[in-house]
Amino acid sequence: MKNIARHEAATALSSDLQIIPAMKRSGRVAGVYIAGGDNFQTSAVDVMPLTFAGIEGDHHCGITRRSGGREPWYRRGTEIRNERQLSIVAPDELAEIAAAMEISEVRPEWIGGNLLIEGVPRLSMLPAGTLLFFEGGATLKVDFQNGPCRLSGRSVARNAGLADIEGAALLFAKTAKRLRGLVAWVEKPGRITAGEAVSLRIPEQWIYQP
Repeated sequence: MKNIARHEAATALSSDLQIIPAMKRSGRVAGVYIAGGDNFQTSAVDVMPLTFAGIEGDHHCGITRRSGGREPWYRRGTEIRNERQLSIVAPDELAEIAAAMEISEVRPEWIGGNLLIEGVPRLSMLPAGTLLFFEGGATLKVDFQNGPCRLSGRSVARNAGLADIEGAALLFAKTAKRLRGLVAWVEKPGRITAGEAVSLRIPEQWIYQP
C-alpha cells in the first residue's frame, strides 16, 4: 500500500509533471581528508572539525570564495558565497573512473576529496538540497555535482605515474563526468569522524519544464 501511495503521488499531478517523493538513505564515512597545504590535494585524518566556514584549516575553508571558470556569469575573482566548502566522493565511482582510465586506482586525496562515503548508490547523482546528517552531529547540504576538470586530471596522472599528463587529464575530464562526486556546504557545524554513520534526506525531485 505504501509503494502504491508513493507511485500515485509521483504521477497524479498531471501528465507532463512528475514529482518523485522525498526519500531517506544511509551510508558510512569510509575516510576523511583535509587539504592542509597550499593546493587542493588532501591528506587522510581521523577527525574533521567543521564550522560555518567549512573545514578548519582546509585550503577551501571560508564563508565566501572567489569566482572562477565555473561561474562565467561573474567577472573572475568576484567574491561569492562559498557553496563548495567540501568535496564528497564514493569508492565505487572512483573505481569506475580508474577502470575507464585503465589505471589501478583513483584516490580521494588526488582529486581533493574531503569525504569518502560508501553505501550510497550513485552518490554523484544525489540532487541539490540533499541533507547529510552525520552521527557526530554535523550536517552538510549538497549544492551540486562536482564537474571534473583537467587540474584534477593532471593530479591523477602524476600520482598514477602516467607519462602523458595532458592526455590523461583530458581523459579524466571525460570519464569522470557524473562520477566526480558532489560539493557541499556546512549547514550545522560539528565533527566528522572516519567510520561513523551518515543518514541522508533526499528532497522531492522534479524536472522544470515550463
